[in-house]
Amino acid sequence: MKRISKPSGWEKMSEEEILQMRVRDLKLQIPDSLVEPFIHRLYEELNARGIQFHPPCYFADEWLCPDKTPIIGIPFYLAHPRLKQLEKKMMFEVEGGTEKTCMKLLRHECGHALNYAYDLYKKTRWRELFGNFSEKYSTSYYAQPYSRRFVIHLEDNYAQAHPDEDFAETFAVWLTPNSPKADWEEKYRDWPVITKLRYIDGIMKRIGDHPPVNTAQGTPPWSAARMTSTLAAHYERKRRVLGSEFKGFYDDSLKELFMENHSDPPAIKASRLLRQNRRQIIDDVTRWTGHRKYDIHQLVNRLILRCESLKLFSNSNQTDDLIAATALITSIASNIFRVSKKRRR
Repeated sequence: MKRISKPSGWEKMSEEEILQMRVRDLKLQIPDSLVEPFIHRLYEELNARGIQFHPPCYFADEWLCPDKTPIIGIPFYLAHPRLKQLEKKMMFEVEGGTEKTCMKLLRHECGHALNYAYDLYKKTRWRELFGNFSEKYSTSYYAQPYSRRFVIHLEDNYAQAHPDEDFAETFAVWLTPNSPKADWEEKYRDWPVITKLRYIDGIMKRIGDHPPVNTAQGTPPWSAARMTSTLAAHYERKRRVLGSEFKGFYDDSLKELFMENHSDPPAIKASRLLRQNRRQIIDDVTRWTGHRKYDIHQLVNRLILRCESLKLFSNSNQTDDLIAATALITSIASNIFRVSKKRRR
């Protein structure tokens, strides 16, 4: 199909036509977009904390705060309902697609932006509490789910990925408006991480009314306004980069193991088979691989959801299917199981 170059009226185009458009031709802008009210809310939260600097926001290819640049990139698919629907179909999820998750991510990225705007990571006390900012950013990290040295905010214990992420996550918890169920002083008072929260509380009070040391200069990186690839090419590349972390990566293996339709009365849903035997599967895979039960539990739940989405059934001998499923999960866990680091900074 010939590439569409005119952005006019794309909202009414078919899905196939939109996929052939270049991202930059969508002409997306923050004003009047779905996320504009959430950005205003973020700025109101900063005002309530006495912080005058409001990090600029723009549409990018994903959630990010460019390294050492105080500006927030927001995924372009959050600009419009049609793009959110497309993201959901192509990637099976919409990161930041709800009001709650969007605000969580905005607060997180705002933590990065303030860190860079005021060179906080260069301060001795910052390094003592969070670690060395120059520490190498690994492609993966191994989290301690129950550690009390880190706040709990985003999924995957993301505060443990890197000192910069630790700061951003701690800042996000501190910035979140207090309520009887979300008071950081109360929730974390007996945790070692309270020292980090109180540090942020103190330093924000000191710098809140000061102008930033650094501001964003020039065209922001990974801007949707400059993306020349089509949406189809964007999603093909995104799936390839995610690799085994992509929710549909194991679909072919699951379809080989289970049936996509059934005719015999004894057939049951593959998701039900896995749920009924989840504890035994987790115990067996944990014993054979040495991984933590928490990690295997997360993996099994992920495959259960994919079986639900694909509408798969156990149509033959269920004992054989269970053995094969356990073997598949063991293979996955042995080769690739690790928590992936997303490019948030």
